[in-house]
Amino acid sequence: MNSPTSADRERQVYLDNAATTPLDPRVRERMLDWLGTETGYANPASTHAPGRQAAMAVERARAEVAALIGAAEDEIVWTSGATEANNLAIFGAARAHGERRGRRIITLRSEHKSVLEPCRQLAREGYDLVELPVAADGSLDLAQLEAALQEARTCLVAVAAVNNETGVRQPLTEIATLARRHGALLHVDAVQAAGRVPLDVAGDIDLLALSAHKLYGPKGVGALYVRRRPRVRLQPLLFGGGQEGGLRPGTVAVHQVVGMGEACRLARELMDSEPRQLAQLRQRRWSGLQQLDGVVMHGRSDGAPHILNVGFIGVHGEALAAELPRLAASASSACTSAQGAMSHVLRAMGVPEQLAHASLRLSLGRFTTEQEIDLAVEWITAAVDRLRAFSPVWRRWRAGASLDIMYGGA
Repeated sequence: MNSPTSADRERQVYLDNAATTPLDPRVRERMLDWLGTETGYANPASTHAPGRQAAMAVERARAEVAALIGAAEDEIVWTSGATEANNLAIFGAARAHGERRGRRIITLRSEHKSVLEPCRQLAREGYDLVELPVAADGSLDLAQLEAALQEARTCLVAVAAVNNETGVRQPLTEIATLARRHGALLHVDAVQAAGRVPLDVAGDIDLLALSAHKLYGPKGVGALYVRRRPRVRLQPLLFGGGQEGGLRPGTVAVHQVVGMGEACRLARELMDSEPRQLAQLRQRRWSGLQQLDGVVMHGRSDGAPHILNVGFIGVHGEALAAELPRLAASASSACTSAQGAMSHVLRAMGVPEQLAHASLRLSLGRFTTEQEIDLAVEWITAAVDRLRAFSPVWRRWRAGASLDIMYGGA
C-alpha cells in the first residue's frame, strides 16, 4: 500500500457514486455531437430529414439500454429519471391492473423513497399496502413475501435489485417466481444494480427502472422497461402528444437519451471487468477500516461491489462529518441526508439510531483509485480516533458494554 503524500492529503476524494456518478468523458463526447447547430436540434417526432436523423439517434440509444438488461427495443420507455420511472411503473400498474389482479401492493420497508412514497399514496387512495420488514442484514424473508401474496390478491410487488444505502442484493429470481405464481406483477428498481451486477428481464420481471446519472450518464434522463410479451399495460401519468407509445408524452431530449445510450453501451462493454475492480476496491476499503475496533458493516459482505455502509461505535455522526471536510460521502441516501433524518433503511434493519447517525455510506465508481481509498481510510481512521478520545460511549463499549445497553436497543 503506497503512503499518501502531503499533496494527496489536500485533495478532495469522491466516494458518493451511489448518489450520482461523474459524467464519463466518452458519454460527454457523444452528447456534444447532438448539441451543436449542425445536427441534433431537430424534434425526433418530425418527419423531415433532420427529424428522422434525430429519431434514428434516439432509437440507437434505446437499443443500447435494452441490450444492457436483455430487453427488446420496443420495451424501453424514456423518462426524466428513475423517480419518474418508478412512479410510472407503480401508479401505472396499480391503476391499470388493480381491479383484475387485486388491489394489494407489496414492497419493502427499506426501499428508496421513490418507491415507498408512490405506494403510500396508493394506500391513501384505498389500495392495500404491505411493507415487508427486512432482516438485520437487509435481506428479504421469502416466506414472508409468500405469506403476503397468499393473504390477498396482489397487483404488484415492487423491490430494488440493490439497496441504494447498503448495497444489499435481493433474490430477484425467487421473488419473480413467487410473484408469477400468485398472479402479481414484479417491478424492479435497478438503479444501483445496472452496470454493477448482471440484469436480465427475461426472468419474469415485468417492469424495471433505470437512471442515467447513476451510470456515468447525464442527469435528467432515465428509462422504464415495460414487458410487451405478455403485455403489461400501464395507465400514463402524463397526457399530451402521444410519444413513447402514449406512456410518456413530450419531446424527447435527443442529447440526453444519446448520453444514456452511450452510458449503457459502456456498462455492457465493461461488465466483465468493472464489477470485479469495484469489488477489489471495496475489499481494500473494508480491510483498512477493520483496523479500527468497533466498526460495524450494515448489510452483507456479498452485496453490490460499489457500496459499503459502516457504523463507528462511540462517534457522533455530525462530528464525524465535520472531521472529514475533504471526503465526499453520504450518511445515507442523498435525499435523506438533505433532510438530516435517520436513514429509514438502517431503521428497517434495526440499527440503533445513534449508531445509524454515526454511519457512512462509501460508494465507489469507475474513476475511484486505490490511492483515494487509502486516503479515505486514513482520514476516517484519524477522525474516529480523535472523536473517540472524548467519547464516554466508546469507553463503555471498550469496557464490555453491549450495543443494546449503550444505545437503548434498536
